[in-house]
Amino acid sequence: MKFRNMALAVAASALMSGGAAKAEELALVAGSIGKDISELRMQLDAFEKETGHTVKLVEMPASTTDQFGQYRLWLSAGNADVDVYRTDVIWAPQLATNFVDLSEAMKDEIPKHNPSIIQSQTVDGKLVAFPMYTDAPALYYRSDLLEKYGKEPPKTWAELTETAKEIQDKEREAGNGQMNGFVFQGAPYEGLTCDALEWVASNGGGQIVSPDGEITINNEKAAAAIDMAKGWVGTIAPEGVLSYKEEEARGVWQTGNAVFMRNWPYAYALSAGDDSAVKGKFDVTPLPAGEGGKSAACLGGWNLAVSKYSEHQEAAIELVKFLGSQEAQKERAMNSSRLPTIPALYEDPEIAEAQPIVAAWGDVVENAVPRPSAATKKQYNEVSKEFWTAVNETLSGRGSAADNLDQLEKRLRRLKRSAWE
Repeated sequence: MKFRNMALAVAASALMSGGAAKAEELALVAGSIGKDISELRMQLDAFEKETGHTVKLVEMPASTTDQFGQYRLWLSAGNADVDVYRTDVIWAPQLATNFVDLSEAMKDEIPKHNPSIIQSQTVDGKLVAFPMYTDAPALYYRSDLLEKYGKEPPKTWAELTETAKEIQDKEREAGNGQMNGFVFQGAPYEGLTCDALEWVASNGGGQIVSPDGEITINNEKAAAAIDMAKGWVGTIAPEGVLSYKEEEARGVWQTGNAVFMRNWPYAYALSAGDDSAVKGKFDVTPLPAGEGGKSAACLGGWNLAVSKYSEHQEAAIELVKFLGSQEAQKERAMNSSRLPTIPALYEDPEIAEAQPIVAAWGDVVENAVPRPSAATKKQYNEVSKEFWTAVNETLSGRGSAADNLDQLEKRLRRLKRSAWE
């Protein structure tokens, strides 16, 4: 797909701002999941053609935990080799001091974007990263199998558990010994924090840490939600789910060996690809509700930040504006089901035709549950690690959820005293 009017928009932007005096060589760092890198490279090629700049794309691991660790090393060393970082929605408070304030450069673009997403990237009045796309997960389900066995998409986790077990067992009896009821992200990393927060919040268990900084995770409803998930391991989910990240879950699902999958919208376009065993056989629905009566989807998303150590800041800002533009977001939505941060794009008929999940997901994004990065400030990564460790221990059968959450609260209290108060 061509970029249509994007090239004109960027060229005009460069002229109005004075543009760069000469062609610059930039380095952009980004993680890889799904078609991330090939998609991004195509857009960088278009940017290079229109501006004369060149961009080296430095590929990072898919694990956001590993990415963050590497970013922090480079930034603490004042590394001038990287000009633009693609950043997770939760990293702004932790890395803000290392990034350029984009408020003035993006003042004409900011009003187009979801205000809450802009606010999530604003620290002490400074816009430290500019939105590229947002994220909120879905429950993927095999529509052909649900129809075969006379089932509806589950509205609650209890319904999912029952339906997954019934269809899994019947498919195995029919000869498909590889069929699993449900796959999700159970490995000890940031993805498990997202999954578990959805279980807890939908069950009425609240947050890990409340918006005002209070530790709230150690409660009966939170423990019940995590114990519920523990019951899936080895029954409707394979034992190996304890090491699954997004791509491992997608691998099982896309080969046709799962009834349900929890994953982000990027998996929609891939699942509909010609090489997918589930092409034409699946659909998506909001994540199930728990005893709390509401579905909870964790807010994700990726942004672009300019390093204050960059020697090419003007050209780097030009690149950020290009990749965060309405035209670039539209192309990502149509090609890879990436969710835009620009509300108007959820009404775009071309996007709705190309990727139905995008048009259907506007309300889910609006009501997504944020992780407590703002409340815990620079300690968020440590807080999240303690949480995902406690959850993974429970899923693995090493202690009950109640005992592990009790120990988690004690560890979080020590972190709170030393850091985020």
